[in-house]
Amino acid sequence: MIKVFIGGSRKLGRLNDHIRQRLDNIVQKKYTILVGDANGIDKAVQNYMSNKSYNNVLVYHVGNRYRNNIGRWETRQVEEPGKVKDFTYYATKDLQMIKDTDYGLMIWDLESKGTLNNIINLLRLNKTVVVYVSKLKEFYNLSSIEDLEKFLNRFEDNSLKQLAKTLGLDKECSRKQEELKFT
Repeated sequence: MIKVFIGGSRKLGRLNDHIRQRLDNIVQKKYTILVGDANGIDKAVQNYMSNKSYNNVLVYHVGNRYRNNIGRWETRQVEEPGKVKDFTYYATKDLQMIKDTDYGLMIWDLESKGTLNNIINLLRLNKTVVVYVSKLKEFYNLSSIEDLEKFLNRFEDNSLKQLAKTLGLDKECSRKQEELKFT
C-alpha cells in the first residue's frame, strides 16, 4: 500500500479547491495518509478526511498524548527525544513519518521552518515531494535536492534563503556538487 505524508504550516488552516482535489485523488487511489497531530494543515487535513469518512489515515504524535485525532484513527506514537517541546521535539515525529512514507505532499507558506525541513528530509531520502505554495496557489514536483535549490532560487526573499541555510541545505548542495566533480 502506498503511503503519503501530508504536512504543512501551522499558520495555514484552510484547504482550497486545489488542495482538496489532490486529497481526493489520494482517497480515490486508496493510499494511506500519514498526518501529524498539530493545528494548522494537520488538523485541516484531518477534518477533511473525517468529513469524507476516509479511514486509511495514521496520526503520528510525540509522547503519550496526541493533540488532534479528529477521526479517531489509528495512531503512531514516536518516542520523546526529551522533555523540552521545541523544534527538535516535533521534528522527531516528522522524521519518523518521512521514514515510513513513500511520497510527501507539503503545503507551504514559504515561511514554515518545519515544512521546509520536511521537504529537505524527504528529498535526502530520495522521496518525491509535491510542494503546494499557498501564496502562489501552485504545485511543484521535487525529486532531488538540486530541484529544491532551483525552486528556492526562484524567490528573491533573503529570509527564505537564510532559512534554507539554517536547515543545512547549503551544505547538502555543496556535498552534491563535490560528488559530481568525481574527485
